[in-house]
Amino acid sequence: MAETRIIHPAAPGNRILGFTAFLFGGVAYLTFLFTIMYAIGFVSGLVVPKTIDTGPKAGLFEAIVINLILMSLFAAQHSVMARKSFKHWWARFIPRSVERSTYVLCASLTLLLLFWQWRPMPAIVWNIQEPDMAMVIATASFVGWVIVFTSTFMINHFELFVLNQGASNLAGREMPAPALRTPLFYRFVRHPIYLGFMIAFWAAPVMSAGHLLFAAASTAYILVGIKLEERDLIDMFGDRYRRYRERVSMLFPWHKLT
Repeated sequence: MAETRIIHPAAPGNRILGFTAFLFGGVAYLTFLFTIMYAIGFVSGLVVPKTIDTGPKAGLFEAIVINLILMSLFAAQHSVMARKSFKHWWARFIPRSVERSTYVLCASLTLLLLFWQWRPMPAIVWNIQEPDMAMVIATASFVGWVIVFTSTFMINHFELFVLNQGASNLAGREMPAPALRTPLFYRFVRHPIYLGFMIAFWAAPVMSAGHLLFAAASTAYILVGIKLEERDLIDMFGDRYRRYRERVSMLFPWHKLT
């Protein structure tokens, strides 16, 4: 789920290595697309064979422990690999041309592991019986996913999810210097992608205990992740980002919460 808009230049390589890196980036991107589409079905309980409320049964304590371990594994991978210190370390082993691709692929695989091994907790926390209200809430969840996707395209979806890096390397060009872009949604909230995820996770006509655990743990991770990400953005953009942070709220446009 990382929204940091920091893209590192890729050193030009020979054509074979460049083409290999481009193919690897394509695989990482397709894996990401499959994962995010599966995530929609997993959370919403639609279409996919394994959802948040189906799968192998487990006792309540076992389910909580396993599910929290899975979510912690994703949070650790997603956050640690995004940190500058880790990038400096693994640059000794991972070529810059596939750095972002490797990050996205690892995040996708960790999420797929979570979907696969998730233990359902079927106890119902709330169930909206009124059909019109249930439809409104289900639609809100869909709107959350729309916000996620449209927000990525506002800041260059293909740059965020690796394809630009692979294409630039294949063409022998360096990636342009990172730019602080604040179009449309970003004029009202600093993190519309995270806001979209929170809406998608919490807007559920039927909320099971497992879904509630998933939404609550995801929200906690988002709030921690924002703090880490904004530290990186301040390091990258300095006073420009500080001024942006002063005038635009973090998640909710009607409440200035820094």
